[in-house]
Amino acid sequence: MPSVFTHAAVPLALWYASERGRVSGRLLAAGVAAAMLPDADVLAFALHIPYADAFGHRGASHSLLFAGLLAALALAFARQLRAGRLQALAFVFLCALSHPLLDALTSGGLGVALWWPWSEQRLFAPWRPIRVSPFANNFFSARGLQTVLSELRWVWLPLALACMGWKVIQSPRGRRTAADT
Repeated sequence: MPSVFTHAAVPLALWYASERGRVSGRLLAAGVAAAMLPDADVLAFALHIPYADAFGHRGASHSLLFAGLLAALALAFARQLRAGRLQALAFVFLCALSHPLLDALTSGGLGVALWWPWSEQRLFAPWRPIRVSPFANNFFSARGLQTVLSELRWVWLPLALACMGWKVIQSPRGRRTAADT
């Protein structure tokens, strides 16, 4: 998995790329929580649930269904999140879905159960450039530093460049109107 901090990169990028005030602070917090929440499944290790089990690490909590359930929860609480219903649903769904998609890009583990409960097959992306993060007890090690550098290169930097590019395109100078041509 990328580190828990890197899972927050997608909601932060979506927030930054949106118009000022378009994504409320509460909706952003819900998106960050939704992007990080799938890794709560590491509790399965303490409960002696095998990694490869449907409820093990990168199992059910890394599925489209789980992302959909979190999005439905956001839909139900859209008013409290200070968001429109569709906005709350879409934002939280994309943030939650970003978690297994980023995990599928990592160099280790057993893959993600994206299609659970319809399939328990674990999937990886065909290209896996992100170093898998060591668990908490080894995070502050040379391997942990290599993971952080990998995440900076393959997640944070591309998202930052995409956000800056989007802001340039959206700026009054970056937009062209029919009168400009």
